[in-house]
Amino acid sequence: MNDILNMMEEDFEKTLSSVETLDNDGLDTVAGLARKIKQQQEKVERLDRELKDEKQNLLKMTDEDLPSTMADLGLSKFSLDDGSTVEVKATYGASILVKNRPAAYEWLRDNGYDDIIKNVVSCQFGRGEDDQASAFQAFASQQGYPADQNESIHSQTLKAFVKERIEAGEDFPHDLFGAYVGQRAVIRGVK
Repeated sequence: MNDILNMMEEDFEKTLSSVETLDNDGLDTVAGLARKIKQQQEKVERLDRELKDEKQNLLKMTDEDLPSTMADLGLSKFSLDDGSTVEVKATYGASILVKNRPAAYEWLRDNGYDDIIKNVVSCQFGRGEDDQASAFQAFASQQGYPADQNESIHSQTLKAFVKERIEAGEDFPHDLFGAYVGQRAVIRGVK
């Protein structure tokens, strides 16, 4: 027992001696580095905000300003002095509101487009229940495990679906799918 107490006392003395040898230079260095880290964090946050603002400005120029100016002038394509081309192209997008999902999914199923709906059924098992998990699909309801079902459509899949329907001239409920068509100016450099 005395050996343990002696070891504890030695450890305490070592720790105490290192604390006593801390000088102001060491503390100043730690404080200085902490201040620099704080300044760097603030700088990164500011730059993130600026980048977000600049991306919004760029989107406004490519999706609104340049396409509308070119449309006013009757241009769909334009070449710059350096050989780059400016062209206005259609952009497509969609976002189904949560309240519209049941009706949108029903419309897709009724019109033969249900293949774009991802349908995931899952069940949570505890430790040691690997065998039951393997047999889940066939026996989930018989085993009494609650199964969660989640239907979704990937955003790019929905965007492609909307683009295909619009370009094919097919009629579909735009409002239900939050579908929209926009214009975007694309600038390509010389190759």
